[in-house]
Amino acid sequence: MIRIAVIYGGRSTEHSISCISAGSIMANLDPQRYEVLPVGITREGAWVLGELDPVRGETLPEVTGGREVALSVSPQRRGQFADARSGEALATVDVVLPVLHGKFGEDGTIQGMFELSGVPYVGPGVLASACAMDKEYTKKLVRLAGMAVTEEAVLGPGQVLDDAAKQRLGLPVFVKPASGGSSIGVSKVTDWGALDEAIALARESDGKVIVEAELVGDEVEVGVLEYPDGRVSASVPARLNGTEDSHEGFYGFETKYLENNVTASIPAPYAPEVVEELRELAVRAFRALSCTGLARVDFFLTERGPVLNEVNTMPGFTSISMYPQMWLASGVSYSELLDTMIATALARSGR
Repeated sequence: MIRIAVIYGGRSTEHSISCISAGSIMANLDPQRYEVLPVGITREGAWVLGELDPVRGETLPEVTGGREVALSVSPQRRGQFADARSGEALATVDVVLPVLHGKFGEDGTIQGMFELSGVPYVGPGVLASACAMDKEYTKKLVRLAGMAVTEEAVLGPGQVLDDAAKQRLGLPVFVKPASGGSSIGVSKVTDWGALDEAIALARESDGKVIVEAELVGDEVEVGVLEYPDGRVSASVPARLNGTEDSHEGFYGFETKYLENNVTASIPAPYAPEVVEELRELAVRAFRALSCTGLARVDFFLTERGPVLNEVNTMPGFTSISMYPQMWLASGVSYSELLDTMIATALARSGR
């Protein structure tokens, strides 16, 4: 039996989505192969013994409390979870699956903790996680790899969008937190008079804001997966349908998780050469950011060709999430996908 800690919740604005993803993952882990230790992180940052079903039928579940635990950062007690108050050892795991979206989970911070502990973990490491989380640095790295990205302006704390940038970007624009996911804090601006409000909303999630020009084209996603022998493979692509018909006017948080307006064509109905180009670019982006394990790479497919939007190092694993659906269409079941992710994490650590 492989003892695995599934960590979910967290301090980011994507707390509830993390709980839903973790619930789906734990329901699909083979009980004959894995002994699961669920560990929830409250919105305040407390680590607690969690539940195998953290959703409990709720639309937006959350971790509210429980017995507080701590992961040892000593390699001599690698993978050991103990009572946070008494220090009593509770369980020792072989590998960790951090199902955490957003800050303090997908940004390299918790990956650094696992590195200190010496415990194997699923997903990209510190550097790749940090760079993929920050949209400014994602764009810089993939540009260096020769890939097209969306045109943008970066606003640090207190900065405003000047007239030259407005003229360069045009309308409409999308305003986003530089480090965020699930489209939380994202706005579509069709009038410059609404820009300040959109920037203020984005700053609730991150002090640095990205303002991007709108691209006309299909929204396409591709899954990337590393195997235990180091091979990296891309799934068939998925095309999102109906995003412009949602009340948000784009693939926003409510459209993704609370409405049923958007469907996906999996595999996307493109010519074979287009599909192969998307898959090749997804792997190139994965390598440009030094990713390991897994990632989902999002594109706009325009008249000029694919343009990279972003890279997600811990994509959603809910029942409607694109990443497991794309791999299912590629011939890899949800359980097989999890087996590969875990086996790759163990192989990478030499265990």
